[in-house]
Amino acid sequence: MRHRDLLPPRAARRDRVDHPVVERPFSTVFSYALQGRPCTVLGLGDTVEPLPVEAWRRAADEHDDAILDHCQGPTLDIGCGPGRMTAALAGRGTVALGIDVVDEAVGQAIGRGATALRRDVFDVLPGEGRWATALLADGNVGIGGDPVALLRRVGEIVDPRGRAVVEVRGPGVAARTSWVRIESAGLRSRPFRWAVVGIDHVAGVASRAGWRVVERACHGGRWCVVLEAAL
Repeated sequence: MRHRDLLPPRAARRDRVDHPVVERPFSTVFSYALQGRPCTVLGLGDTVEPLPVEAWRRAADEHDDAILDHCQGPTLDIGCGPGRMTAALAGRGTVALGIDVVDEAVGQAIGRGATALRRDVFDVLPGEGRWATALLADGNVGIGGDPVALLRRVGEIVDPRGRAVVEVRGPGVAARTSWVRIESAGLRSRPFRWAVVGIDHVAGVASRAGWRVVERACHGGRWCVVLEAAL
């Protein structure tokens, strides 16, 4: 399971004659968003959702800090984006590494003083089996469209006594997987699999991956759970 950008089967279509929608690899479109262009997500539901990239480009705020309080020891930030969480952990004196599949994201993370690598979570990673915490913030439990497979992989990455800190959606949100696209700067990404997990359903997802929920918290309207290996 990797985030490869495949060639499109046909030329980009036009939604309207006068407004062509050009399909590009996810990494290309997300790079424009990281450079400050507005970005939306299509396919998660009946409405188009804004992607809060501008907030990710800023320094960690008090709600980010509250989520980071759940991290213990050396932490791997999976899907680090422009690195605000990784940099905030480093600012606390915590050993932290961010990984992301997008070059622009990794470059911005390094630029703000974080340690980051361009790496897929399913690639071989530095320190596998020794990380004390794996962080999946900003809905990154959806990476690859299969949260169970992702959390099983996280179980290989962290120390057997370690934990995962996972940000999820709020109450009443069903767990689901969809083909989604992002759109920015007049470009639309090719479809990719993404998943959404709500707080009501995360225990079942975690259990199937060999984890148990040991803590639930809400910080400024953002929900997260702390997972440890099931006994």
